[in-house]
Amino acid sequence: MNQDIRTFPVGATVDPVAIERNRVLRNTYWLLALSMVPTVLGAWIGVSTGIARALTPGVGLVVFLAGAFGFMYAIEKTKNSAAGVPVLLAFTFFMGVMLSRLVGQVLGMANGASLIMTAFAGTGAIFLGMATLSSVIKRDLSVMGKFLFIGAILVLIAGIANVFIQSGALMITLSVLVIGIFSAFILYDLKRVRDGQETNYISATLGVYLSVYNVFQSLLMLLGIGGGRNE
Repeated sequence: MNQDIRTFPVGATVDPVAIERNRVLRNTYWLLALSMVPTVLGAWIGVSTGIARALTPGVGLVVFLAGAFGFMYAIEKTKNSAAGVPVLLAFTFFMGVMLSRLVGQVLGMANGASLIMTAFAGTGAIFLGMATLSSVIKRDLSVMGKFLFIGAILVLIAGIANVFIQSGALMITLSVLVIGIFSAFILYDLKRVRDGQETNYISATLGVYLSVYNVFQSLLMLLGIGGGRNE
């Protein structure tokens, strides 16, 4: 009789809850990686066509807010259907187009390409650090949620106000705060998946993507302000 090669130690059990959590986490990582493709494509098209740059700051803000919240509503409605992933990827393409205004400005600097790569590397390091922490920390981080949400709302309101105020000092302050708040959000969202509090990988990906997007954008803004060189 042939022995089944899939042998387990005597008394070993398979935890279906742990398997499901690992599946959601794995799918979240894969979809997050996939979402970078339309984001880069959207940014490239935006820079090439100048579509985002052609909008005035006020109009650009309205388009961004309407598009972002519209897509997030659609993602929430379709997250349990076959349309969920395409809608999420369409959202990340839109976010790439909206990012192209800042990317184009930085690329116009003598060291623009290196600044973008530095921001990308910094964002990757922050993500890796938060992902590692989420696997090490054992305590429940649910209490962080409401404080992070309040912080995100406050910086959003201040950011909208600064579109009209145009204060460089406030922009720098907000960028630093955004990096801190959304780095913590990455940890919080990944920990929720690991703890089984988030069971839908599309929702999980949306949360982590928004945090990564905000961290990258703020890092790029800071680098552009502090380290940019004119041609």
